Amino acid sequence: MALPYWWQWRVERWKNSMRGFFGGEQQPRPKICPACGALVGISATRCHECGASMRFSLAALSKKLSSVFGEQETPVTSALLVANILMFGISFVALASEGRSGGFRILWGMGGETVYRLGASHPYPIFIGHQCWRLVTAMFLHGGLIHIGFNMMSLMQLGPALEELYGSARYLFLYVVTGAFGFLVSAWFGNFSLGASGALLGLVGVMLAITTKRGGAYMRDLRSRLVSSVVILFILGFSGVGIDNYAHFAGLVAGFGLGKFLADRQPMNSRERRTAYALGWLAGLAVVASFAFMIVHYRDALPWQR
Repeated sequence: MALPYWWQWRVERWKNSMRGFFGGEQQPRPKICPACGALVGISATRCHECGASMRFSLAALSKKLSSVFGEQETPVTSALLVANILMFGISFVALASEGRSGGFRILWGMGGETVYRLGASHPYPIFIGHQCWRLVTAMFLHGGLIHIGFNMMSLMQLGPALEELYGSARYLFLYVVTGAFGFLVSAWFGNFSLGASGALLGLVGVMLAITTKRGGAYMRDLRSRLVSSVVILFILGFSGVGIDNYAHFAGLVAGFGLGKFLADRQPMNSRERRTAYALGWLAGLAVVASFAFMIVHYRDALPWQR
């Protein structure tokens, strides 16, 4: 019985490898696209399926990085979950080293100097000290177990569906931009704030935009449930329980605007893929650079100590 084409190619590859090992001359063979896995010609410089460069492409590099979190459809959601939990652990260790982690503080009281140094959003350093990186780092910080618990449950409910719909690159861009815009507006109104909820409301805004572009009973029901949840959240915010309505509303508006602008589907051609990966890498580099700035400025004198 003949072997499938894929296994024939593998056997031929092993034969060529053995000939090379014993000094034989290897024959040219087809290549595999590092981005989509399609077989391409021997002399091809660009994939005929996805348009990725065979020498270097953001798509291929993104694929390699996503494999760190396994061969799955939602690597960015997993990475965000890990990053948030990791920063919560760092916040608690920093608080414990200062002797201020006792009692029920871990539930909803991890604030003050520790989270300020770790990059919480605050109007003075953002607008006076020009520390715009806080708009990004703040979305990975939380004020306690209750805070991070609710936010991470929301992330796991909203994130996977949107990441599969838009693709990992554009999904990361949506998350970072809506979260940063939420903190920008919040800081403008004088709030000291932190948490992933601004970005999560951005994802809710994206989903609301999708429901306005697609018809049907399911979309109407989903829109109704999302609006009800948002209204309840804003009512809680006005009740004085420490919820930042400014960041939530700004993230929601930014997400809705981006959701109306972006096509609610995976990139369809090479141009769209290049644009999507460029947006994703821009957002990813912004996150990395923001944390680098946080580390550099961690020991800076606090504004109230100057």
